[in-house]
Amino acid sequence: MPPFKLPGVISHNKRLFTKNLAPGITVYNEKLLSQKGEEYRSWNPYRSKLAAALMNGLDTLEVMKDSKVLYLGAATGTTVSHVSDMVHEGMVYAIELSPLAAHSLCTVCKQRPNIIPIIADANHPDRYSAFVPPVDVLYQDISQRNQAAIFLKNIERYLKKEGQGLLMVKARSIDVALSPKKAYAQVATMLQDHGLSIHHIIDLSPYEKDHAAISITNRSR
Repeated sequence: MPPFKLPGVISHNKRLFTKNLAPGITVYNEKLLSQKGEEYRSWNPYRSKLAAALMNGLDTLEVMKDSKVLYLGAATGTTVSHVSDMVHEGMVYAIELSPLAAHSLCTVCKQRPNIIPIIADANHPDRYSAFVPPVDVLYQDISQRNQAAIFLKNIERYLKKEGQGLLMVKARSIDVALSPKKAYAQVATMLQDHGLSIHHIIDLSPYEKDHAAISITNRSR
């Protein structure tokens, strides 16, 4: 077993795998691995920023098998499906604005009852308050200039005290004139100014260019 504290995540031949919640079914033609009577899905760090962060040393994210996760920027459901594997006794509230991407996401959800797809704009967290309860983990992957502000608004509305957050920062979406390191530092300062504790700022190279993962704990309430 690997040095990962996340439920259902293993390492095999220097590759990540998650225990498949829907045995025999793949989401993006990933490879399946049978080990000790269990089936695992390969997790491609070139297609999932969360996998990239784990490959690059993320070790502070506290996800339990029964965690409630708010996922902002769910897209077609690649990373969402692996989060679903991890929280097999919990729930993933997957927010996606694009109807086209959400159509593919809903296909993933048909085999995964612990994902609730919601077509909504993460800029307006109150618009999905009827569907999303307080959560243990907030994960965001949205390529907008105000990505940090979106993260903060959703933390204030949904993340429990001492809950964990992970923000995928796309530096070029913030300011093309800034170096990526300065963009990451700018976002980190903004999060700290709102009472959040920063654990790691992890560059996602070589898997993603000009991206970093910032992990936080919510101590603001």
